[in-house]
Amino acid sequence: MAILRGIQERYRFLPPTVLQRLAELTSIPPSRIEGVATFYPGFRSSPAGLHRVHVCVGTACYVKGADRILDAFRSELGLEGGQDTDRDGTFTVESTACLGCCMLAPVVRMDEVTVGHVEPHQVPALLASALEGTPSGGDEGSGPSVSDHGGASIRLCTCTSCRASGAMEVRAEIQRELRVGAVDVPLRSSACPGVSYRAPIVDVVPRPGESFRYAGVTAADVSQILLRHFPSTRPAAQARRLLSVAVQRLMDNRAEPPAPLDAASAPDCAFWKRQVRIVTEDTGTGPLDLDGYAAAGGFQALEKCRSSLEPGEVVRVVRESGLRGRGGAGYPTGRKWGEVRDRAGGSKSVVCNADEGDPGAFMDRLVLESFPFRVIEGMAIAAYAVGAGRCLFYIRSEYPLAVRRISRALEACRDRGVLRAGGPGAGPGVSPTFEVVEGAGAFVCGEETAMIAAIEGTRGCPRPRPPYPAQAGLEGEPTLVNNVETLAAVPWIIRNGAAAFRAIGTPSSPGTKTFALAGKVRRGGLIEVPMGIPLREVVEEIGGGAQEKRALKAVQIGGPSGGCIPAGLTDIPVDFESLTWAGAMMGSGGMVVLDDTDCMVNVARYFVSFTQRESCGTCTGCRVGTRLMLALLDGLCSGSARDGDVERLEELADVVRRTSLCGLGRSAPNPVLSTLRHFRGEYDEHVRGRCRAGQCRQLIRYVITDACIGCTRCAQRCPSGAVQPRPYERHEIDPVRCVRCGACKAACPSDAVAVIPKGDGRD
Repeated sequence: MAILRGIQERYRFLPPTVLQRLAELTSIPPSRIEGVATFYPGFRSSPAGLHRVHVCVGTACYVKGADRILDAFRSELGLEGGQDTDRDGTFTVESTACLGCCMLAPVVRMDEVTVGHVEPHQVPALLASALEGTPSGGDEGSGPSVSDHGGASIRLCTCTSCRASGAMEVRAEIQRELRVGAVDVPLRSSACPGVSYRAPIVDVVPRPGESFRYAGVTAADVSQILLRHFPSTRPAAQARRLLSVAVQRLMDNRAEPPAPLDAASAPDCAFWKRQVRIVTEDTGTGPLDLDGYAAAGGFQALEKCRSSLEPGEVVRVVRESGLRGRGGAGYPTGRKWGEVRDRAGGSKSVVCNADEGDPGAFMDRLVLESFPFRVIEGMAIAAYAVGAGRCLFYIRSEYPLAVRRISRALEACRDRGVLRAGGPGAGPGVSPTFEVVEGAGAFVCGEETAMIAAIEGTRGCPRPRPPYPAQAGLEGEPTLVNNVETLAAVPWIIRNGAAAFRAIGTPSSPGTKTFALAGKVRRGGLIEVPMGIPLREVVEEIGGGAQEKRALKAVQIGGPSGGCIPAGLTDIPVDFESLTWAGAMMGSGGMVVLDDTDCMVNVARYFVSFTQRESCGTCTGCRVGTRLMLALLDGLCSGSARDGDVERLEELADVVRRTSLCGLGRSAPNPVLSTLRHFRGEYDEHVRGRCRAGQCRQLIRYVITDACIGCTRCAQRCPSGAVQPRPYERHEIDPVRCVRCGACKAACPSDAVAVIPKGDGRD
């Protein structure tokens, strides 16, 4: 895998002649090289362009129009059929399952720059910015501070999602303002507070014990904010700043500087009110500030284990805490640790599963980027408890910043000797090794046996179990596999005790759970809430409910393995058992809110399309079953369904669920089964050729009403020429040329474009 990655970085694809030479120079058979190269979507068999455009088509982006963004890029570059690279080899446009910025949907990554809230009309400007080489910023989280500056500081998160909201531009302006104004205050990185819907967030600390938080900051806001808290000591510099602010207010027509959030009254405070911070505690410390992490209690749990706890006692504490795996299945963590520890003889490994491939999820990405030391500490404790000498992070390639920050955090730990061996149960001074393995894009590698196969350098296909990884995993050795959030919760449990963890949540689901709250919701971001909290409280109180003028329809939980819970059932508690009862599952923690403009049949089709495309092909149930399910769903969404197709779909989903080899295949029908259970009427309507939500393109048409003001914006944005510009006159849409992309409706300032479902008497 590493060799193939290096070749692709050199040539921008995998040339057949180079692969042939690789086989000649190594002992790797050509068949194995070809098998791995063609299995992983991250490897290319044709040259990529000089610039790579990744359009996210994850759940949140999909329901917010990612297909229109993808179509706009393809149209602008003249791509036809299966082409993904333009004629002169400048741009390659690819869809990506998820970029982990769901709350900013739709999202696009241009080379290393991620952009949120993209609209189709912005595509030409985005392509131009890539040609100009717009910088992405070199900050990776910053290291330790060198002086306290009287306790004053400015803190800014530069995680991937905050960068997509303009954090790097804000950072550059803060640095400029501090330099021009001769203000001696350090600018430090902070962990992400999770309030992504108001990013970037700037925390200003004028003196110890006093802090002001500003949300939605732009570069134009910086001078006013800093002038309020940090006047210059030099009169000339202060005069220049005052003049600059005055000019800026005139230009922006802004009378007052942005106000800080008021913890007592701001509506945004509801976002934090019910949260309980365990995995995401202490957001004020910089991601790579080892001293700051230690000052906040970091590595105390690891030292406690080494100094006073035998490995078996550590396993007992984790077992008594009731911590269950946060990767989806909810398997008791202490039991898994005990199974690995009890395997006698030989070497053992710990693997951190950071292959967060679920569309609609970004918890692992944010935790890795903001709290790398916490995950490393949890992993070191796990290695100590089970007697492992090797620790590996398996991180998906779509998270380059997470890869870099974990790598830098490990370097800092090695330099300071934090990960040295020791303790009453340790062997003769052998420290566990830590390494980072980067994935290559296969969703199935989130399944633990497929992940182990990928780490070993083979095709990421799930293996029959037993034996389980705890018995025979990486290279046949006992292997402990835990996900990011599970490991990040361990230091808190060791420091505070099992009883303190059990005091949060429910008896069967103790502790907290992080969720990626996104979709058609007012306040989206990363949240951490007690297990058992009502789903309605999460959506309506923390998330602020559905967007303006829209009604909550359902909440999709658990990604492709989960299901859709209707608005009428959102009073259920968020725990493993309740979600399963409702036809969904906890999954890794993706939570996408859907409103009355979403078609549930189309949502089910989206997930089956994803799982069919990502199937490893090992077992017939998943390989063939998901393809047949997708064909039936395609028929329903295109108007070609026949009587009995809904019943055939339901029967087929049950067969796939019972006959697939791994958990991913067995859970693939969940979105279909849950929507059939709660939204059966929409399926029946699709058999008759009607989509009530107006989302299935073949079942709707667009018309322009009398509200048209003749502004011509719809004609300017139409990619197919279906609208001819007629200034100051009512426009018309040619139904033959219309591709039903929705660009006209999105562009119309007077809401004059109507979507007419077939079968309502107006078609």
